Amino acid sequence: MTPFDTDAIDRLLSTTRSVRRRLDFDRAVDPNILRDCVTLAAYAPNASNAQDWRWLIVTDPEPRAAIAEVYRAGIVPPMHELLDRRRADGDPAGVRHSEAVLYLAERFHEVPALVIPCIRGQLDPELDLAWTASLFGSILPAVWNFQLALHSRGLASTFTTAHLLAAGEVAALLNIPDDYLQTCLIPVAYLRGDDLKPPARKDPDEIIAWNTWT
Repeated sequence: MTPFDTDAIDRLLSTTRSVRRRLDFDRAVDPNILRDCVTLAAYAPNASNAQDWRWLIVTDPEPRAAIAEVYRAGIVPPMHELLDRRRADGDPAGVRHSEAVLYLAERFHEVPALVIPCIRGQLDPELDLAWTASLFGSILPAVWNFQLALHSRGLASTFTTAHLLAAGEVAALLNIPDDYLQTCLIPVAYLRGDDLKPPARKDPDEIIAWNTWT
């Protein structure tokens, strides 16, 4: 096998992270770039190689504004409560996170492109865990491919789910058929400023268990 440039790949993997404050709201995203990133996303493994996904890309201002209202209704009240608790607990990292989430929520309608990855299928509380894992396992690797491809092209994104609290409302707004499940909402914009740095993470020895849990 031809070796990869592991330094470049490691840099991409370690610096593709959630971006909220550094999204460029003023620069339009080239639809051809989004199409290229979806093309790369589609190489992700999925159950039976069925590729039962649909990538809904919203760039028109009116539906973006409507989606933003739904998103804000879902995220703002609980995030304000969490922010108050984090301030009371003296949690500066948590405070920064909550403030960044609220910043993005306030300007969500300004994000140039909103991407909703959908997959054919529906959740059923009577189905076992294996089926649910298979359903999400057939789209979430592609979502991560999409975010990696975005970052490699100078764009930024974050994985959000608050709109799913009113998924039916969004489905009606965008004419999403009943047999498709919305899995997340990815706001996409160019990255402002310099490249991203790797975030703090636990040492691998703290999170690896060899052969048995204990």
